[in-house]
Amino acid sequence: MKKLAYILLCLLYCLPLSAQKQAAVPEKPWWKQNNLRVIQTNLPDYEAATLNPDSLVADLVHFSANTLIINAGGIMAFYPTKLDLQYTNPYMKPNMLGDVVRKCHEKGIKVIVRFDFSRVHESIFKAHPDWCYISPKGERIINTNMYAVSINAPYVQQGAFKIMGEVMDLYPIDGIFLNMPGYQVNNAYEGKYLGIDQNEADKKRFYEYSHGLTLPTEENPTDPTYIKYLEFKKHTGDDWSKRLYDLVKSKNRQIAICTYTEKYVDIIRHESQANNGVPYWPYTASDNVNNASHSFPDHIISNASIQQIGFQSRYNAVEPAEVAIRLYENITNGSGLDLSLMGDMRGYEDERNFSVISKVYALHKKHEQYFGNYTSTAKVALIAPGLWPGGLPMQEHRGIQLMLKEAHIPFDIIVSEQIENQADKIKEYGLIILPETTGLTAAAIQVLKDALARGSNIIATNTAMSDNPQALLDIFAAKAIAKDYDGSGNYLQPDNAAIFKRLKLQRMIMLKYNLAQYDLAAADSHYLPILSKGRPGPPEIIGGHTLTGNYAMAMKKNGKGTAVILPFNIGRLYYQNGYQEHKNIFLDVMEHVYPQAMQDVITNAPEKVEVIVQQYGKNNATASSKRDGLILHLVNITGFSGASYFEPLPVYGLNFKIRCDFKPKEVVMLATHQPIKFTWQNGMVNFAVKSLADYGAVLINK
Repeated sequence: MKKLAYILLCLLYCLPLSAQKQAAVPEKPWWKQNNLRVIQTNLPDYEAATLNPDSLVADLVHFSANTLIINAGGIMAFYPTKLDLQYTNPYMKPNMLGDVVRKCHEKGIKVIVRFDFSRVHESIFKAHPDWCYISPKGERIINTNMYAVSINAPYVQQGAFKIMGEVMDLYPIDGIFLNMPGYQVNNAYEGKYLGIDQNEADKKRFYEYSHGLTLPTEENPTDPTYIKYLEFKKHTGDDWSKRLYDLVKSKNRQIAICTYTEKYVDIIRHESQANNGVPYWPYTASDNVNNASHSFPDHIISNASIQQIGFQSRYNAVEPAEVAIRLYENITNGSGLDLSLMGDMRGYEDERNFSVISKVYALHKKHEQYFGNYTSTAKVALIAPGLWPGGLPMQEHRGIQLMLKEAHIPFDIIVSEQIENQADKIKEYGLIILPETTGLTAAAIQVLKDALARGSNIIATNTAMSDNPQALLDIFAAKAIAKDYDGSGNYLQPDNAAIFKRLKLQRMIMLKYNLAQYDLAAADSHYLPILSKGRPGPPEIIGGHTLTGNYAMAMKKNGKGTAVILPFNIGRLYYQNGYQEHKNIFLDVMEHVYPQAMQDVITNAPEKVEVIVQQYGKNNATASSKRDGLILHLVNITGFSGASYFEPLPVYGLNFKIRCDFKPKEVVMLATHQPIKFTWQNGMVNFAVKSLADYGAVLINK
């Protein structure tokens, strides 16, 4: 054996140096450099007839894109498939996809092919109706001549792998993008809910998984069978994703898997879409990237700016100023650039955004060594209700986020289900915010308790942890009497001038939305007495607001940290109404329990200038964990007005005082590399930015 080992060692040293390196160091996955500049062409079937690979590639080069996402298969094949289970696009040109891949590669552009296995053509449905979704009432999900499928039926469980395998065997692709994965319960393109899929394959697999239970027909969170069904959905989804991962990596480990989930995926894709309601949310990209990147730090995040206004308005793009904000926010939060549009860029129906796209993509290409290799400086963690939050919990979450943004307080967003998986990270935050956070596991609760013991502070709002009475009592010394109570007509008294410094001129703070009734007698201290609703009516009879004996704030020392509970909808109040007193209550409480939150970034920048500070390392082929300094990003959102986006107003004379644990070698503007005068003392760097247009960045170099 020793002789054999000696021979092998000699052979290794006889190899050329390049070969030795290749044997010793596996090739780094191409996406890991995190410098994506993606353009996705969502091709309608008829555009396959006119798409010109040469002009497509020329446009990608013109717009500085380095990655293309283009249709391949699933709903219909955009290549000459030999599989009977896949409908072929009648406009398909046999050489189109192959030519696109080859010509992109000649220009150094990666190609990710798009698959959508959510639907099949009616010809497939007629041959295999058992492959498709059926509602509890016997309805199908149909879009013109496309039928939604059942995940557990043969098309998805076997056919999808054959289709993807065929494409990987035919073309040297760089990635696979899965559109619309997951269980179907509604017609997303028409906004119609139909219910839990009752396909026989689903019934059989759920019966086997649950050891004899019947597939539920209603989404009832109190039904143990439905809770088991949720487990079943996650299990089957993970199983499918694992099988896909194994298939792809067995063929080529340099093929990236990209979709909207995180398990067995290389690139998590998210989307900034047009709002369908009010208030409009101008921070979609920051929200998405911050959340995904800190919840799943081992993944690359690609947040797509969706050009279309809606499913029924696909040919009309959102405003250019909104697209600019989305793309800049991608950069500032550590994502690359990503854009999704209908068709290719020739003869496009709405070209207003093209100049913005060209400008921001060129900026990223020119300065890409300063983007994408970041470590957060934040000491505040905001817990999110999900990667795609919705409903009232989303409003509470966004309201708190808006307060932090406008106060220029650095923060990381972490989805609640990842608390237990980010235990070491959670314990390092000085402040953890739980906006209406429920559904925490016992392990997550323990992580929060450990963080408090080490010195972290916690602020919880509205009904946070109300579903876990023991945790609510242990952490906040609070007992829920009634979780749901309409606070309209009640008032709060900012009773402690030492805490509520921003409310010196106010004696009564209005309320509405939820005001949970809590017994806070066991807490260390109580604040914000609640006044009764009084007498509503004409001016002549109003009044009568008296102390109820209840409080809207309590604090408890817990280990080395402090736990604060604000059992009312303070986040939703600010998100929906924007009254400064509610933000001021929250900021005053933050400053009282964790004053450093207000001291890491001190600036006179307007509230609608988004300020993001990151530690950065040079992002190149040899990028490492070495930090080269800080980068300050400034995104000008002054052009946002309610539901409209206009060009931002230029801002002048911005002063910054930023926490910096090293004496900078230099402070320079990223765009020009012109030096900026600065001072550094007591761990803070001070400098000024003369003017800001739509975006600016400052390098604080070691």
